[in-house]
Amino acid sequence: MESLSTKPLRVAILDMNNNHPNLGLNCIRTMVKLQSGEIENVLLDYDIFDVRARNEVPDLSYDIYISSGGPGSPYDGEGTDWEEKYFEWIRDVWAYNLDHEPEARKHVFFICHSFQMAVRFFKLAKVLPRKGESFGIFSCSITEAGKKEVIFEGLDDPFYIADFRKWQVIQPDIERLAGMGAQILCIEQERPHVPLERAVMGIRITPEMVGVQFHPEADPPGMAWHFIQPERQQAIKENFGEAKYQRIMSHLYDPNYLLKTYNSVLPNFLRNAILALRPQILQVV
Repeated sequence: MESLSTKPLRVAILDMNNNHPNLGLNCIRTMVKLQSGEIENVLLDYDIFDVRARNEVPDLSYDIYISSGGPGSPYDGEGTDWEEKYFEWIRDVWAYNLDHEPEARKHVFFICHSFQMAVRFFKLAKVLPRKGESFGIFSCSITEAGKKEVIFEGLDDPFYIADFRKWQVIQPDIERLAGMGAQILCIEQERPHVPLERAVMGIRITPEMVGVQFHPEADPPGMAWHFIQPERQQAIKENFGEAKYQRIMSHLYDPNYLLKTYNSVLPNFLRNAILALRPQILQVV
């Protein structure tokens, strides 16, 4: 029989892509595989749940949850079974953590679309359409709270993100955030020439729940391959221009841009979760 210390940790990956082809899900799966066994031979097993297309959500038998990005509006699910189940899952994990000691709590990471959904659920800010679509690789500024955040260890300030969205989290409810002990971790790149509020790009919701409004799972080589496909090249150039396309490609091939984020944010989340769930690893024998 496996002891608690040798039993694999269980990871649930919540697929929010609604049957749309997406590189992100494979990147998340790869990231989990890469982290399995990296810390004192702690293994990670994972299952994938198709939330929007099949109304699937995981139960509370998992230790770590990663909820993906996805297409469309964060309000597309209003009145649907899948949104009701998804919000019930968030509520159940949150309640479970409030009732258990730290080493038994569930760890959750929300990515982009899922982050917007979580902000809606917890009523932390407004989730509204952007004036124009954000598409590309941009800088992201770390707040004072974010400078102490474990998922950002190893990153510069500002750092670079893969940002593809038509919606945004803005006008945070400061009283609500403070009441929950939640903290804003990072904000949208500064654009002095644009008289618009900068979006909230990351929030530590609880000690075990964190989310970002970008794609930390974005793998630069995989994205480069994706964007050199003729039909995608043409679509990007038609919608955003030749200069934007060339700038994205140059950033993908430059290790000082997206690669640092890929190597830091999700790996840091997973390592921190593993150490919290297996505290004996930190004990000096």
